Amino acid sequence: MPGRAKPTGRCAVLQRKRLGFEPGTDGFRAGGIFRLEAARIQGRWVSMIRFLQKDTKAVKVMFGVIIGAACVSMVIYLVPGLMDNSASNDSTVYATVREPGALGRMFGQSTEIKTDDVTKLAQRQLQQQHYPDFLLPYMMDRSGEILVQRSMLKQAADRLHLQVSDEDLRRQLRTGPFAQYLFPDGKYIGDDQYMNFVQSAFGTTRSDFESQVKDDMELQRLQALVTGGASVSDDAVRKTYLVKGLKVQFDYAVVSQDELKKTINPSDAELQDYFKQNATKYAVAIPETRKIEYVTFDAAKLPGGKAAVSDAEVQAYYNAHQEQYKTEEQVKTRHILITSKTGADAATDAAAKAKAQDVLNQLKAGGNFAELAKKYSEDPGSKDSGGELQMIATASLDPAYAKAAMALKPGETSGLVKSSFGYHIIQTEQKQAAGVKPLAEVKDSIAKTLQQDKQGAALQTFGTQLAAEAKKEGLEKTAAAHGLHAVTTDYVARDAVIGGLSDSGQMLGQAFAANKGADPAAVSTGDGYALYTVLDVKAAHAPEFAAYKTHILDDYRNQKVPQLLQTETTKLASRAKELNDLKKAAAELKLPVKSSGLVGQDGQVTDLGAMTGPGAVAFTLDKGGISGPINAGQTGVVLSITDKQAPTADEIAKNFDATREQLLSQQREEIFRVYMGTLTDKYNTGGGVRMAKKAATKAPLGS
Repeated sequence: MPGRAKPTGRCAVLQRKRLGFEPGTDGFRAGGIFRLEAARIQGRWVSMIRFLQKDTKAVKVMFGVIIGAACVSMVIYLVPGLMDNSASNDSTVYATVREPGALGRMFGQSTEIKTDDVTKLAQRQLQQQHYPDFLLPYMMDRSGEILVQRSMLKQAADRLHLQVSDEDLRRQLRTGPFAQYLFPDGKYIGDDQYMNFVQSAFGTTRSDFESQVKDDMELQRLQALVTGGASVSDDAVRKTYLVKGLKVQFDYAVVSQDELKKTINPSDAELQDYFKQNATKYAVAIPETRKIEYVTFDAAKLPGGKAAVSDAEVQAYYNAHQEQYKTEEQVKTRHILITSKTGADAATDAAAKAKAQDVLNQLKAGGNFAELAKKYSEDPGSKDSGGELQMIATASLDPAYAKAAMALKPGETSGLVKSSFGYHIIQTEQKQAAGVKPLAEVKDSIAKTLQQDKQGAALQTFGTQLAAEAKKEGLEKTAAAHGLHAVTTDYVARDAVIGGLSDSGQMLGQAFAANKGADPAAVSTGDGYALYTVLDVKAAHAPEFAAYKTHILDDYRNQKVPQLLQTETTKLASRAKELNDLKKAAAELKLPVKSSGLVGQDGQVTDLGAMTGPGAVAFTLDKGGISGPINAGQTGVVLSITDKQAPTADEIAKNFDATREQLLSQQREEIFRVYMGTLTDKYNTGGGVRMAKKAATKAPLGS
């Protein structure tokens, strides 16, 4: 066939000889074998056609196979995106992650990563790491990779059936890292506070938060499965701690940047030359400032006063937001718990059950529930309060516990109830069925919300009205007509704080984006509105030398001091080694000498910082050894080892488990990193990641 490469190798030679294509054969010279083979092939086709013309079961099966294969081929090659990872046109989708390979993309799981989610994660990382806003595109790329790889891991975990159940989620929320916020002292904070917590802490809904926690738990299960084979030998643990537990004591001489700066005293002529040479740097050293005229007003200044809210409006809002006022099934109980966790052996479980039965018998004999709970209960969150739990949604309880508690009438006590935590004796105090909060209960909060909405809208409308009037009459005249007072600022910078405004940031932000003399505009000030106009602008400019001399001197010194620090520290190190005495060398150079005391790798030393940093060289020197120059940032240091102590056998034994866990953690991280790299390569080569056009600006993940 045209374009098909000829077979190579010994088998290929034999094949070509058989077909008559190889030089030295009769077929190559006369084509005899080729013609014979052609005749055989023609005969086979004739036989095949006659076979397919028969109406037999075998023929029908053959047709089914042929048609099925054709359909699969059409799906693979004709359905968009199944055989490529080309860009999508949907701007709301950053990327689509599908199981790699043709069959995976046809029948496997597909996950869309929304551009909004990538943007939110990028902005959150900018804020957390205090990066400037112009790095957002870079953070978008990083955040996109994180979410793409997370989707790959989620699909891998799903294929291994590692999904998390609702019961697993409830247990995690009650005992995991969120327990201190949702169950302080073992008591549930309530649905309203729960929703407030996830909204304020994560900016999301309760359902999305719980879905995210489930995903995190599933990925943790995957990581545990992948890294379960990690192991560290006892010998490796001992060798590691022999290094990690080493302690040193040393004298050290310090060269201080602050002291060196005092020795850098350039003449005015040198400073002026520096100022001219760095003219570009100082071109906008004095930032832009603006003079702003503004008028403020709040709800008290609104024509007609505060907006009123009618009962009909409250009722309409209540009717339209029923979902917001739904209440879950809840129950308030006391309980006595004798623990026997899931998976406990039969003997342990039987002992726990017998102990719980004994407590139940004491109750039936007239014992006081609260006193017995304080004495016997193994729930640390409730035993001191007589086993009492606050009103809690049954969805947050163990299913067996919730079912038993709801089956009791208030005041009734259960028999033994087995849950995933052990054996309970439950006393129900109060029950509440699922439903909707009555209007009377939420009326005041609705009225407050509606009044705030009306007030905000009225302030905005009034601001627009004043802006239109000020455009014609001027700001001062408009202010006077409405009993308001216009204020003119001095020249202020963009980051200034204007007294009298609870939030001047929005006004300054807009004012610095407006043109001088532009029409007055209204802007929120947090507790009201302001109407402003820009009276004058002083552009950013270079300072006068005389007025800025102190700043120029600081810059000059800051530029010169690093090299001077290196020079002086190198001089100190060389002289100390020449004399084989750090203290003598330091005395010659009039530098202070300090002593560290015994310090380990996890220690801190004044002027040197963490011993995991530049000072780590101390652990590589022998007793009496003198280091080279050490740059510790604001100081230069040279040290001399005065003592060195290896960890004792007792110290090794005491820290053995912690060291092993640290090594295991490092090994697990490396194993999972390799797994993640392999998985990423599999998705990339298998066309499992389909980037949107705006996102497809860099090489594939893992490249």
